[in-house]
Amino acid sequence: MAEIKIDKNLFQERLSHFVAAWKADKRSGDALFNGATSILVLMGKTEETAQFQKNNAIHFWLLGYEFPATLFLLTLDGLYIVTTAKKAKHLEPLKGGKIPLHVLVRGKDAEANEKLFVDITAHIKAAGKKVGILPKDTSSGPFIDEWKKVYSDISKDVEEVDISTALSSAALAVKDENELRAMRNASKACIALMNPYFVEEMSNVLDEEKKVKHSALANKVDSKLDDSKFWTSVELPSKQKMPSDFDAAQLDWTHGPIIQSGGKFDLKMNAQVDDELLHPGVIIASMGLRYKSYCSLIARTYLVDPNKSQESNYKLLLQVHNLVMKEIRDGANVKDIYSKALQLVRTKKPELEKHFLKNVGAGIGIETRDTTLILNAKSNRILKDGMTLCVTTGFNDIENPNPQDKKSKVYSMVLSDTVRVSPSEPIVFTGDAPSDLDATSFFFKDDEEPEPTPKKAKKDSTVGAVATKNITKTKLRAERSTNVDEGAEARRREHQKELAAKKQEEGLARFAEATGDQNGAAVKKFKRFESYKRDNQFPPRVRDLAIVMDQKNSTVVLPIMGRPVPFHIQTIKNASKSDEGEFSFLRINFLSPGQGVGRKDDQPFEDASAHFVRSLTFRSHDGDRLQDIANQIGNMKKDAVKREQEKKEMEDVVEQDKLIEIRNRRPAVMDNVFIRPAMDGKRVPGKVEIHQNGLRYQSPLNTQHRVDILFSNVKHLFFQPCQHELIVIIHVHLKDPILIGKKKAKDVQFYREATDIQFDETGNRKRKYRYGDEEEFEAEQEERRRRADLDRQFKAFAEKIAEAGKNENVDVDVPFRELGFNGVPFRSSVFCQPSTDCLVQLTEPPFMVITLEDIEIAHLERVQFGLKNFDMVFVFKDFHRPPYHINTIPVESLENVKEWLDSVNIPFSEGPLNLNWPTIMKTVTADTHQFFVDGGWSFLQTETDDEDAEEESEESAFEMSDSELAASDESSDEDSEFDSNASADASEDGSDDGESEGEDWDELEKKAKRKDRESGMQSEDDEKPKKKRKH
Repeated sequence: MAEIKIDKNLFQERLSHFVAAWKADKRSGDALFNGATSILVLMGKTEETAQFQKNNAIHFWLLGYEFPATLFLLTLDGLYIVTTAKKAKHLEPLKGGKIPLHVLVRGKDAEANEKLFVDITAHIKAAGKKVGILPKDTSSGPFIDEWKKVYSDISKDVEEVDISTALSSAALAVKDENELRAMRNASKACIALMNPYFVEEMSNVLDEEKKVKHSALANKVDSKLDDSKFWTSVELPSKQKMPSDFDAAQLDWTHGPIIQSGGKFDLKMNAQVDDELLHPGVIIASMGLRYKSYCSLIARTYLVDPNKSQESNYKLLLQVHNLVMKEIRDGANVKDIYSKALQLVRTKKPELEKHFLKNVGAGIGIETRDTTLILNAKSNRILKDGMTLCVTTGFNDIENPNPQDKKSKVYSMVLSDTVRVSPSEPIVFTGDAPSDLDATSFFFKDDEEPEPTPKKAKKDSTVGAVATKNITKTKLRAERSTNVDEGAEARRREHQKELAAKKQEEGLARFAEATGDQNGAAVKKFKRFESYKRDNQFPPRVRDLAIVMDQKNSTVVLPIMGRPVPFHIQTIKNASKSDEGEFSFLRINFLSPGQGVGRKDDQPFEDASAHFVRSLTFRSHDGDRLQDIANQIGNMKKDAVKREQEKKEMEDVVEQDKLIEIRNRRPAVMDNVFIRPAMDGKRVPGKVEIHQNGLRYQSPLNTQHRVDILFSNVKHLFFQPCQHELIVIIHVHLKDPILIGKKKAKDVQFYREATDIQFDETGNRKRKYRYGDEEEFEAEQEERRRRADLDRQFKAFAEKIAEAGKNENVDVDVPFRELGFNGVPFRSSVFCQPSTDCLVQLTEPPFMVITLEDIEIAHLERVQFGLKNFDMVFVFKDFHRPPYHINTIPVESLENVKEWLDSVNIPFSEGPLNLNWPTIMKTVTADTHQFFVDGGWSFLQTETDDEDAEEESEESAFEMSDSELAASDESSDEDSEFDSNASADASEDGSDDGESEGEDWDELEKKAKRKDRESGMQSEDDEKPKKKRKH
């Protein structure tokens, strides 16, 4: 009792307030206090119960403590307290207020104690004939028995009246700020235990299909009450922590935790938790906590794999609950609130009226349930600002039309929240614990229904093991599509001219003013390097005035003129050691202006006209030490360059937001998938889960081995079926790279191998009797079926990803294989496939994903007669981005590539040579505005037109008139005898009766011509010059 400290000011203030309300009621007609002239409050022996009555509540309200074996008699003239000496010691300091306080001390003398009670009865008689009592008071014990014995003598002379409602209205119902703060803390504690703790425990039990009793789960929640670490670390659903002044030692249970499921439900507050197993169906959890004597209650209903009827009924319960909340305000009549709630049930679902609870809550505070303030159809209480209520709505014992099992035939639903009445809408203290359908519904059954097994087609006995439809036409390597639709070609050229003109206009509009970045080169910035901020940071060894290598600060400390001078490794170019006679020399070269011969060495200086130390030379007899220093400087330089490169490489890696996991149901999962780029460690398949704001890949080896991808960072999502491939793929192309292990990745791929590994062609496993053609054909059919099933699974999962990420505009894109072509974007030849938004290669790493919207123009290189391959270059709208090359595309794909580029509105040009694109882009970025003023990308098309013109001029050179031809022959005859002879030889080749000087040769020539005429080759020789002229 020594620790008891009663607040005198609060005691006097509350006592005065209560007596003032009593006097006001007397003046207005005794409506509230029923004309009571004195009020008697008895407290017997202490009872181990969490439920407080009005007598307990008055003690806590006035004193802050409960005083057992104590009598309070309150009259309009003062307060009389009969108690023991120990308790009286704490009550004496309360004297001296506006309302007189009389403390009557009991002792061990029975006669003296009886006389005290007789004095109290005298004061009751003196005050008046009506004494206010608490009819439901259940106090007991020797103290109460003694009082009753004395009181029975005057009981016939006085009239007892019920003052329960008066105590509630004038004292307990309306709370002050300190009381409200305690209730808010109690409510936050209820929220923390309900959600996240209970919800996570319950979902884990259901997810892992464990068999756990209600009582065991309740004990787990109960144990958290004394776990101080839990209260300091728990995060509420609103992402807040518990208040800094929260004292977990002040918490105590008022009831619960009560967990019910499996068809047996009791929605009363005094329900008991049983030992039945937690049943996945309708689960009700309720609990009440007391903080500094003030209570808060919360109850939630959780639906596991609910059917449509259960979801509909829960939605109605939410509507009723929200309606009650909306109607609670200062001045509202309690019975009107209940009537409106009941009317909503009758209107929406009249069959549920008989299941609706008989009240929608009660007052709450020091008492767990204020029986004078019950929200039902009979109560006439008027709500006041500052009152606190526990709003409880529910349906009891509803029949389930589609029960999952025997325990699901009947179910109940309830929602409870602790609220404060205000002039407008109520303040919901427990509102942070979500109660909407999405947050309280859990789905653990697979969403996908098992697909019906396709019936095997009847085998036609007339068809052999190898079906004719499986025999494809032989495609020879030399076959090439040479036929070009002239009409389509003309239309394409016209469309390309329009695209080129449009691109030119866009360029002029984008770069309306002169722009440039100093000849297209990125402006290098002067970097400052600081080795030490203060002298005391130097290594201790510098006192020896020797060369000191400080690896930690990447610095070389050199002794100059008797002083240690630090040089950061980034200021040193290199170091070398040489021998001359008996001395060895260490030469350290520094970076200075004018000495750089390459781009890498050319770096800016703050003041290039200042004096620079270009090199320092040190002499020593110890050649080995100088060699060691030179090696250390070289290694330190390499490490510094490596660090700079790593830092530069990781510049664009972003730190993603935290993945919000789905807690109220099992997330959509695809198991047995591999990830690329691969994670560290053994290559084993993991699982991909779809959560609220992203994807998670989880390795089975280690819970820390996981990759989170947020939908907000997804630029493209692809699904590539396993048709003509060995794997089926879901590919995610990111906006910004992320770290996987220690490497950055902008493309993350989930795949499964489509080959059937269980069939070993060597006959080692599961081969058995597969020998004939028919069996091989069946195996092929099985392979096709399995591949189709894989495609179906992955496509469905990709669509689920797109559905979950629709708020971030995530959509599934599928490559068009029929538009694909082979090419070499990196080192090996791969199959590139266009999709709706991209050009992709997803089969072999490194992957290629080019967004079509980012492309400015395309240029086809090495397009000339006689070459088997050509190259394609994409120039991006961001001119600082290097052009992208796809090399060695077979020339038979040329028409298809052109047609595809034209269909996606990408302007393209073609030329016979490979261009120097770094130089071109340097020119473009130097002054982009001037580049477009000078014609922009038309120079690529002009080059093509010039080639066409040259070809035309070459063709026209062959088309000479007969007179010119004759003149040319005469001039050639006159010019040279050699030319004449050559012409004669040529004419002999083309005529039948040519002559020659040598007979032997003439005879041979005639024989050859005769054979040619006989074999029909003469006509072909005649036609060849004509073809040349036309070409």
